[in-house]
Amino acid sequence: MASRFFPSHRTGLALVAGCFLFSALAAANVRPGELSVSQIEEQLQNCPLVESLNEHKRATTPETASLTARIFAVLFPSSPAVNSLLATLYISGPPNFLLALCPPNIDPSSLSVMVAFAVGGLLGDTLFHLLPEIFLGEDSPDHVSFVMVEPNKNLLLGLGIMVGFFTFVAMDKALRIATGGEGHDHSHGSTAVLHGDESTVSALASGAANADSNAGELKQRKPTTSQQHSEKEEEKEKEINPSVKMAGYLNLIADFTHNITDGLALSSSFYASPTIGATTTVAVFFHEIPHEVGDFALLVQSGFSKRKAMGAQFVTAVGAFLGTLIGIAVQEFGGHGDILEDSAVSGLWGTSLSWGDMLLPFTAGTFLYVGTVAVIPELLETGRDKAVEVRKTIIQFLAVAVGAGIMLAISWD
Repeated sequence: MASRFFPSHRTGLALVAGCFLFSALAAANVRPGELSVSQIEEQLQNCPLVESLNEHKRATTPETASLTARIFAVLFPSSPAVNSLLATLYISGPPNFLLALCPPNIDPSSLSVMVAFAVGGLLGDTLFHLLPEIFLGEDSPDHVSFVMVEPNKNLLLGLGIMVGFFTFVAMDKALRIATGGEGHDHSHGSTAVLHGDESTVSALASGAANADSNAGELKQRKPTTSQQHSEKEEEKEKEINPSVKMAGYLNLIADFTHNITDGLALSSSFYASPTIGATTTVAVFFHEIPHEVGDFALLVQSGFSKRKAMGAQFVTAVGAFLGTLIGIAVQEFGGHGDILEDSAVSGLWGTSLSWGDMLLPFTAGTFLYVGTVAVIPELLETGRDKAVEVRKTIIQFLAVAVGAGIMLAISWD
């Protein structure tokens, strides 16, 4: 196999270990090209020099698990498939139930600090966990790790990241075209008209004002039955501008689609490693909370009652489970991890990659879009009061630092 091996720390040690490996293969009358990646890794671990490195690593690695590791072990105790479904349940259930505590007149713009915190978590997970895992693999506490340098493998991984990034660009662009320039905020922190034009924003504002004035008139009449209450809600919905109402429904469609990608992210992460899966779950959970609250506020402004808005959000959560099941199917039937443990047949375009290996780069690309293009414009928005904006900016940057710091601390442990 025309590949070179480099250990996690020193190139020279890898060359010596490689000499041991090829000596062992020659003694066994086996050519390197006849082995799979996992078999070559196993042969390397049997080299005397590598065994001594393994002993040194085990001696210097703390034996007790960190608190976060113990918590993750309780939350995710089973196989990658089961853990992916559990993670989807964690990120879909609690944020939706929190909507019961939200007032129907919540202002989505008030969530900017929470959005900044979620951005820090997403970018931290991408830069501290996903990208290192994609190109270098996960470190093991029991043995030294080797990285296989293959022609075109890194290119394919980079291509997967770009495909994930521009998939979200296409989704956002298509929705903006469908809504006449409104667009869905993939930052999961505000409304679907965050990047829309002024006419759309004014339409939402007028729709909300009409709903508030209508609600004030209804308060003057004391409801006597549940039927009267239902009639008042229907009357309230009729006052909403049709274009604003349509924006709410389109936002639900975009939300459902985006939740599918969240499910794909969770499944691909758990098949990569338990640690990557757990940290990705934390990052997705943090950005799901402002996402659900922001979309809830938009639906209320679009004419939904609080109960109907909550029900619609639960329906969109089905998209996350659908994405998770798709990801599990790709991993189970399309291969995952080191390709073909029992043979040396090449994978995608002559590399050792399988289709399952491409889900994690796709996830990283989507997270990069969510954490940058979809959110940074919102954080850059400023008002006329300079003192207020300076304080707001400092708080937002601190929130980003806290979110990224949590991901760094989990990775460090």
